[in-house]
Formats: sequence, structure tokens, C-alpha cells
Amino acid sequence: MKTIAKLVFKIIGWDIDKNSPEGLKKCVVVMGPHTSNWDFVLGKMAFISYGVNAKYLIKKAAFFFPLGYLLKRMGGIPVDRSKKNNLTRIAADLFKSSEELFLVFTPEGTRAYNDKWKKGFYYIAVEAKVPICIAYVDYKNKRGGFHSVFNPSGNVEEDILRIKSVLCQFTGRYPEQGVHL
Repeated sequence: MKTIAKLVFKIIGWDIDKNSPEGLKKCVVVMGPHTSNWDFVLGKMAFISYGVNAKYLIKKAAFFFPLGYLLKRMGGIPVDRSKKNNLTRIAADLFKSSEELFLVFTPEGTRAYNDKWKKGFYYIAVEAKVPICIAYVDYKNKRGGFHSVFNPSGNVEEDILRIKSVLCQFTGRYPEQGVHL
């Protein structure tokens, strides 16, 4: 599959960043800017080309037949958002029970511009004691992949600003909806 993903990128004229999460077994991945459904397709192919089996939290309602089967095969983990549950604890426990886990989040929470990011990814990383990987998609330069890794400092606002300062360098499919400082 790695070879096929790399070939598809070559055919469509995209490059995958050489930064690799090599040696890393567990992390929260923050992906951005998220402005299009194509981001998922490109991101999934990039993870395949890196040899990373990424997982995604997806609302349980999407897991109906036959879509549910496909979502699970692609790394989807159903989450019941209609109930009050401690998603941070559930995700942290998932890290503890997994030998390897790359859990991907788009902190904007929408494909439209949103300066008020959801912070759950951050609290999950802190609770699970795993680093945060910053991954990106850049339509302007037809490039994407892993940018960098860091450990949360405990200062949520400062760390999120740090992530935004990285991701605002990249252009989403719809630039006006991307990450801004």
C-alpha cells in the first residue's frame, strides 16, 4: 500500500514531507488546515506512505451499513456524542491499551474558518502522556505530511498558539477558511 500511495502522490503532483514519525509509537496528531473533505483523502494517503496506521474519532451515527464497515477499515473509531461521556478519559485509555496509536484531530472542528479551536486533542495528549505531532496539507505548494513533534507544556493557550503559528504557514484548498493567527 505504501508504494501505491507514493505512486498516487507522484501522479497527482504532490510531495510528502520527508519528516517522518519514525520511532514514534503513540501520539496525538493535529492536522490542518482543514478546509475540504479532500484533506482526509490526502491525509490518509500520506499516513499510508509513512507506514502509519492512523485512527480517527468519528460520530457513531456515521457507522451504518455499509459505510460503517469502510470507516472502521480506514481507522474510524465510533464515538457517541449524544451522551455526556468523558471522551478525554476514553481516548487516554485507548492509548494505554494500544501498543501503537496515532490519533488524528482537526482542531478547527469544521471545514469553515474557526478561530476557537476545540481543545480536546490537547487534553487527551496530556492525559495519555503522549506527544503532539503537527501534520499539514498545503494545496498551494502541493505538499503535506508531518511537520514536527512536541510535548505539551501544560500551558494550553500558548501551545495552541504555537500549533497555529505552524499551521498558518500552509494553504488549505479554500485559503480563506484556513488557520489564521
